[in-house]
Amino acid sequence: MDRLHRIRLLLGDAAIDALQSKTVMVVGCGAVGSMAIEALARSGVGHIIVVDFDTVDVTNINRQLIALSTTVARPKVDVARAHIHDISPDIRVTTFNMFWDENTNPDVMPDFVVDAIDSVPSKIALYRWCASHNIPFIASMGAANKTDPSQIHIAPISKTNTCPLAARIRKLVRTENLPDFPTVFSTQNPIKNDTNTLGSMITVTGCFGLNLANYVIQNLTHI
Repeated sequence: MDRLHRIRLLLGDAAIDALQSKTVMVVGCGAVGSMAIEALARSGVGHIIVVDFDTVDVTNINRQLIALSTTVARPKVDVARAHIHDISPDIRVTTFNMFWDENTNPDVMPDFVVDAIDSVPSKIALYRWCASHNIPFIASMGAANKTDPSQIHIAPISKTNTCPLAARIRKLVRTENLPDFPTVFSTQNPIKNDTNTLGSMITVTGCFGLNLANYVIQNLTHI
Protein backbone atom coordinates (compact mmCIF):
# COMPACT_ATOMS: atom_id res chain seq x y z
CA MET A 1 0.00 0.00 0.00
CA ASP A 2 1.15 3.52 -0.81
CA ARG A 3 2.69 5.21 2.29
CA LEU A 4 0.86 8.39 1.32
CA HIS A 5 -2.48 6.73 0.59
CA ARG A 6 -4.52 8.55 3.26
CA ILE A 7 -3.19 12.03 2.51
CA ARG A 8 -3.50 11.30 -1.22
CA LEU A 9 -7.21 10.62 -0.67
CA LEU A 10 -7.54 14.05 0.91
CA LEU A 11 -5.33 16.23 -1.30
CA GLY A 12 -5.28 14.31 -4.58
CA ASP A 13 -2.53 12.97 -6.81
CA ALA A 14 -1.51 16.36 -8.21
CA ALA A 15 -0.84 17.78 -4.75
CA ILE A 16 1.18 14.74 -3.69
CA ASP A 17 3.18 14.88 -6.91
CA ALA A 18 3.87 18.54 -6.18
CA LEU A 19 5.07 17.82 -2.63
CA GLN A 20 7.33 15.01 -3.82
CA SER A 21 8.99 17.39 -6.27
CA LYS A 22 9.68 20.09 -3.65
CA THR A 23 12.56 20.92 -1.33
CA VAL A 24 11.90 22.32 2.14
CA MET A 25 14.64 23.49 4.47
CA VAL A 26 14.03 23.40 8.23
CA VAL A 27 16.51 25.39 10.29
CA GLY A 28 16.47 24.17 13.88
CA CYS A 29 15.74 20.56 14.90
CA GLY A 30 14.46 21.27 18.40
CA ALA A 31 10.98 21.06 19.86
CA VAL A 32 9.32 23.07 17.09
CA GLY A 33 11.56 22.08 14.20
CA SER A 34 11.48 18.34 14.87
CA MET A 35 7.68 18.34 14.73
CA ALA A 36 7.71 20.35 11.49
CA ILE A 37 10.17 17.86 9.99
CA GLU A 38 7.96 14.97 11.09
CA ALA A 39 4.89 16.43 9.39
CA LEU A 40 6.74 17.34 6.19
CA ALA A 41 8.24 13.86 5.91
CA ARG A 42 4.94 12.09 6.57
CA SER A 43 3.17 14.35 4.05
CA GLY A 44 5.38 13.45 1.12
CA VAL A 45 7.90 16.28 0.73
CA GLY A 46 10.54 14.81 -1.55
CA HIS A 47 13.66 16.62 -0.32
CA ILE A 48 14.16 17.89 3.22
CA ILE A 49 17.18 19.98 4.20
CA VAL A 50 17.90 19.92 7.92
CA VAL A 51 20.10 22.52 9.62
CA ASP A 52 21.21 22.39 13.28
CA PHE A 53 24.48 22.66 15.19
CA ASP A 54 23.49 20.89 18.41
CA THR A 55 23.49 17.39 19.89
CA VAL A 56 20.60 15.67 21.62
CA ASP A 57 20.51 16.28 25.38
CA VAL A 58 18.53 14.35 27.99
CA THR A 59 16.67 17.58 28.82
CA ASN A 60 15.28 17.58 25.26
CA ILE A 61 13.32 14.36 25.77
CA ASN A 62 10.18 16.00 27.13
CA ARG A 63 9.47 17.84 23.86
CA GLN A 64 11.75 16.97 20.92
CA LEU A 65 10.69 14.07 18.69
CA ILE A 66 14.25 13.06 17.85
CA ALA A 67 15.31 13.09 21.53
CA LEU A 68 15.27 9.53 22.90
CA SER A 69 17.31 7.59 25.41
CA THR A 70 19.07 6.00 22.44
CA THR A 71 19.90 9.28 20.69
CA VAL A 72 21.35 11.35 23.56
CA ALA A 73 24.71 12.94 22.65
CA ARG A 74 24.25 12.32 18.90
CA PRO A 75 24.17 15.24 16.44
CA LYS A 76 20.57 16.27 15.89
CA VAL A 77 20.93 16.41 12.11
CA ASP A 78 22.18 12.81 12.03
CA VAL A 79 19.27 11.63 14.16
CA ALA A 80 16.84 13.62 12.02
CA ARG A 81 18.22 12.06 8.83
CA ALA A 82 17.83 8.54 10.20
CA HIS A 83 14.34 9.31 11.46
CA ILE A 84 13.20 10.73 8.13
CA HIS A 85 14.55 7.71 6.28
CA ASP A 86 12.76 5.44 8.74
CA ILE A 87 9.53 7.19 7.73
CA SER A 88 10.36 6.87 4.03
CA PRO A 89 13.67 5.74 2.48
CA ASP A 90 12.66 7.56 -0.71
CA ILE A 91 12.95 11.02 0.84
CA ARG A 92 16.15 12.81 -0.07
CA VAL A 93 17.75 14.33 3.04
CA THR A 94 20.52 16.94 3.08
CA THR A 95 22.01 17.92 6.43
CA PHE A 96 24.12 20.85 7.61
CA ASN A 97 25.62 20.45 11.06
CA MET A 98 26.19 24.14 11.65
CA PHE A 99 25.05 27.28 13.45
CA TRP A 100 23.28 29.71 11.14
CA ASP A 101 24.79 33.21 11.26
CA GLU A 102 25.40 36.21 9.03
CA ASN A 103 28.19 34.36 7.18
CA THR A 104 26.10 31.32 6.33
CA ASN A 105 25.48 30.81 2.62
CA PRO A 106 24.72 27.16 1.85
CA ASP A 107 24.77 26.03 -1.76
CA VAL A 108 21.08 25.09 -1.77
CA MET A 109 17.94 26.64 -3.19
CA PRO A 110 14.87 25.27 -1.37
CA ASP A 111 11.30 25.96 -2.43
CA PHE A 112 10.38 26.96 1.13
CA VAL A 113 12.18 27.57 4.44
CA VAL A 114 10.96 26.95 7.98
CA ASP A 115 12.60 29.01 10.72
CA ALA A 116 12.62 27.09 14.00
CA ILE A 117 15.68 28.86 15.48
CA ASP A 118 15.92 30.20 19.03
CA SER A 119 18.65 32.82 18.48
CA VAL A 120 17.47 36.28 17.36
CA PRO A 121 20.64 37.14 15.37
CA SER A 122 20.41 33.77 13.62
CA LYS A 123 16.76 34.33 12.77
CA ILE A 124 17.49 37.72 11.23
CA ALA A 125 20.45 36.31 9.31
CA LEU A 126 18.20 33.59 7.91
CA TYR A 127 15.54 36.11 6.89
CA ARG A 128 18.20 38.18 5.08
CA TRP A 129 19.39 35.08 3.23
CA CYS A 130 15.86 34.07 2.22
CA ALA A 131 15.00 37.60 1.09
CA SER A 132 18.21 37.91 -0.93
CA HIS A 133 17.42 34.65 -2.75
CA ASN A 134 13.69 35.34 -3.06
CA ILE A 135 12.84 32.18 -1.10
CA PRO A 136 9.51 32.12 0.76
CA PHE A 137 9.67 31.29 4.46
CA ILE A 138 7.63 31.05 7.62
CA ALA A 139 9.02 31.67 11.11
CA SER A 140 8.27 30.40 14.57
CA MET A 141 8.08 32.98 17.32
CA GLY A 142 8.28 32.12 21.02
CA ALA A 143 6.80 28.74 21.98
CA ALA A 144 8.49 28.48 25.39
CA ASN A 145 6.81 29.39 28.67
CA LYS A 146 3.39 28.77 27.11
CA THR A 147 0.78 26.15 28.05
CA ASP A 148 -2.31 26.92 25.92
CA PRO A 149 -2.30 25.61 22.33
CA SER A 150 -5.61 27.36 21.64
CA GLN A 151 -3.82 30.72 21.65
CA ILE A 152 -1.51 29.83 18.76
CA HIS A 153 -2.08 31.84 15.58
CA ILE A 154 -0.62 32.44 12.12
CA ALA A 155 -0.12 36.06 11.04
CA PRO A 156 2.43 38.29 9.32
CA ILE A 157 5.21 39.45 11.64
CA SER A 158 3.79 42.97 11.35
CA LYS A 159 0.50 41.80 12.88
CA THR A 160 1.88 39.78 15.81
CA ASN A 161 1.21 40.81 19.38
CA THR A 162 1.83 39.75 23.00
CA CYS A 163 4.87 37.57 22.18
CA PRO A 164 8.12 39.20 23.47
CA LEU A 165 10.24 37.46 20.82
CA ALA A 166 7.95 38.66 18.04
CA ALA A 167 8.23 42.22 19.36
CA ARG A 168 12.04 42.06 19.08
CA ILE A 169 11.85 40.55 15.61
CA ARG A 170 9.31 43.14 14.42
CA LYS A 171 11.63 45.96 15.44
CA LEU A 172 14.64 44.43 13.70
CA VAL A 173 12.64 43.66 10.57
CA ARG A 174 11.57 47.31 10.34
CA THR A 175 15.09 48.56 11.05
CA GLU A 176 16.60 46.37 8.34
CA ASN A 177 13.75 47.00 5.91
CA LEU A 178 13.08 43.29 5.51
CA PRO A 179 9.84 42.20 3.83
CA ASP A 180 6.84 41.11 5.90
CA PHE A 181 6.54 37.35 6.34
CA PRO A 182 4.22 34.80 7.97
CA THR A 183 4.78 33.63 11.52
CA VAL A 184 3.37 31.18 14.02
CA PHE A 185 2.99 32.89 17.39
CA SER A 186 1.06 32.72 20.64
CA THR A 187 -1.06 35.42 22.24
CA GLN A 188 -0.65 33.80 25.66
CA ASN A 189 1.41 35.87 28.09
CA PRO A 190 4.60 33.94 28.95
CA ILE A 191 4.58 32.14 32.29
CA LYS A 192 7.55 33.05 34.46
CA ASN A 193 9.53 30.65 36.63
CA ASP A 194 12.23 31.15 39.25
CA THR A 195 15.14 30.37 36.91
CA ASN A 196 16.61 31.77 33.71
CA THR A 197 15.74 28.55 31.87
CA LEU A 198 12.69 28.60 29.62
CA GLY A 199 9.99 26.07 30.38
CA SER A 200 8.58 24.16 27.43
CA MET A 201 5.95 21.49 26.78
CA ILE A 202 5.33 19.39 23.70
CA THR A 203 1.60 20.13 23.50
CA VAL A 204 2.50 23.73 22.62
CA THR A 205 5.79 23.36 20.76
CA GLY A 206 4.32 20.49 18.76
CA CYS A 207 1.40 22.64 17.65
CA PHE A 208 3.83 25.35 16.58
CA GLY A 209 5.71 22.86 14.43
CA LEU A 210 2.58 21.36 12.91
CA ASN A 211 1.23 24.81 12.05
CA LEU A 212 4.51 25.69 10.35
CA ALA A 213 4.45 22.47 8.31
CA ASN A 214 0.79 22.86 7.41
CA TYR A 215 1.39 26.38 6.10
CA VAL A 216 4.22 25.09 3.91
CA ILE A 217 2.12 22.18 2.60
CA GLN A 218 -0.77 24.50 1.77
CA ASN A 219 1.48 26.88 -0.11
CA LEU A 220 3.35 24.20 -2.03
CA THR A 221 0.13 22.49 -3.11
CA HIS A 222 -2.05 25.62 -3.40
CA ILE A 223 -4.77 24.09 -1.21
